[in-house]
Amino acid sequence: MTVNGLLATDLTLLRLLQIASPNLPTGAFSYSQGLEWVVEAGWVTDSSSFTQWLQEQLDGTMMQQELPLLILLYKAYMKRDEARALELCSTVIALRETTELRNEERQRGRAMLKLTRQLNSEISNTEHSQSICQLGVFAQYCANENVSLDLTLQGYTYSWLESQTMAAVKLVPLGQTIGQQILFKLSEEIPSAIDAAKAVRKDEIGYANPAQIFASCQHETQYSRLFRS
Repeated sequence: MTVNGLLATDLTLLRLLQIASPNLPTGAFSYSQGLEWVVEAGWVTDSSSFTQWLQEQLDGTMMQQELPLLILLYKAYMKRDEARALELCSTVIALRETTELRNEERQRGRAMLKLTRQLNSEISNTEHSQSICQLGVFAQYCANENVSLDLTLQGYTYSWLESQTMAAVKLVPLGQTIGQQILFKLSEEIPSAIDAAKAVRKDEIGYANPAQIFASCQHETQYSRLFRS
């Protein structure tokens, strides 16, 4: 099947690239998820320490919490089970340990929902719900556009890596080339992270990263900030 000369599989990939783009007007670029305070505190000072910081989050929060939840959300939306999806979104919000992280999840979710509904009228309107989260809207969009589960997981993880790396380029600061080298290196870890996430049982989902939680709390009252709280 072709759409305007494109294979359907090519079109779903383009849809994924669009929703995962750092240029998406949802405010992802304005959050550092605690990284701004981490840099000020001297925990991250160069490319090596930043790579370690990202690797720990990839192996922890992403692998054991974010990606397993994204898998469940994607499957719920593929089944058109919105009640289950909203229940999972409530879990996502509950697992955001700080006000800053909860606000980011909700604000980006509202912005992404508004945008995706303008792109695809089949996206359900749950904007009234306190359970709205950007992880859920991302899953819903990909399910509606028939993006495969594996591509959905790859796109979300890479988007997170890129957002955090671009924040570090400004904050550490790192050169643009060094930032790309870090992305190149850590993107090789994405397939194994996804495989591990698929093996996480429902009752095992959840991960506490004390360092990030502490950094996010400190960032909420940081005197001078480039990124939002």
